[in-house]
Amino acid sequence: MHEQDHLLTRRAAAWDSPWVRRVLPPVEEAAEHTKLWWAAATVMAATGGWRGRRAAAAGIGGMAVAEVLSNTVMKKLVERRRPPKEWIPHDDVEDRPDSSSFPSGHTAAAVAFSAAAAPVWPPAAAACAVPALLVGIERVHSGAHYPSDVAAGAALGLASAALVHAVPRLLLRRWLR
Repeated sequence: MHEQDHLLTRRAAAWDSPWVRRVLPPVEEAAEHTKLWWAAATVMAATGGWRGRRAAAAGIGGMAVAEVLSNTVMKKLVERRRPPKEWIPHDDVEDRPDSSSFPSGHTAAAVAFSAAAAPVWPPAAAACAVPALLVGIERVHSGAHYPSDVAAGAALGLASAALVHAVPRLLLRRWLR
């Protein structure tokens, strides 16, 4: 699996097409500091009525849980170096963070936002899933992560979304006893 992870990283980083050069850099910029997800939440809340506000709140909650778990817990527990700069044939490799590669916090936040909003407002969450997928692709293409880091970030994002929906129900049940 380790070898496949390395092979996929090299192939993704070497992927060069007009589409990649046109789409992935703006996706990376928008996802930086969760700007894309805050913008999506704003649009949801402003245009979706009560459903939009609930979806936005769930998305932000999921994103916050994922950010905390990925960046302050998991990255401290698992020290993994980023892919070697020599593997990345383009300039994006210079913009990588110095923190642990595992898991992808960008992917965790993206998936958590989309997955947490999905039960509340499925069409809006489906629209958010497209850029979330692109964030994961971009993180490998830029050399910031291995595919397994992105997969772990996605799993963490799904778990964070599930927590956002389960914890209030569990607390409410506990308080009503």
